[in-house]
Amino acid sequence: MPFGKRLFSRMFARKAPYFASIRPLVTELRPNFCEVRFAKRRKVENHIGTVHVIAICNALEMAMGGLAEATIPRHLRWIPRGMQVDYTAKATSDIRATAETRPEDWKPGDLPVTVKAFRDDGTVVVQGTITLHVSEKPK
Repeated sequence: MPFGKRLFSRMFARKAPYFASIRPLVTELRPNFCEVRFAKRRKVENHIGTVHVIAICNALEMAMGGLAEATIPRHLRWIPRGMQVDYTAKATSDIRATAETRPEDWKPGDLPVTVKAFRDDGTVVVQGTITLHVSEKPK
């Protein structure tokens, strides 16, 4: 990643300042895949001491945005249309959030981005889809 993972992650989070609230670290970024990690700490916990799902969704959205920017063909543009997630287990550790697409999905129309968040032990704590609307750039 340009300038190293930490500096790249800080620069990325400055584009959408809310991302910085989880202190994210982009650990992998390539076409059709992005991984973002963040630590379990008091500022991202809920009333029962687990990582709040909104903090997790923040990381999932950041991973989706990184993937989209690294993947989208030059003649297309994207905007998020919606997010649907299921909470599958308690988030009791640091979080690893991923976003993934297939190369053939990048064409005008709705594009489902598969998102998942994992605990340190590999258990999926949140999974779902972020739907993007992809369209041609104006000429």
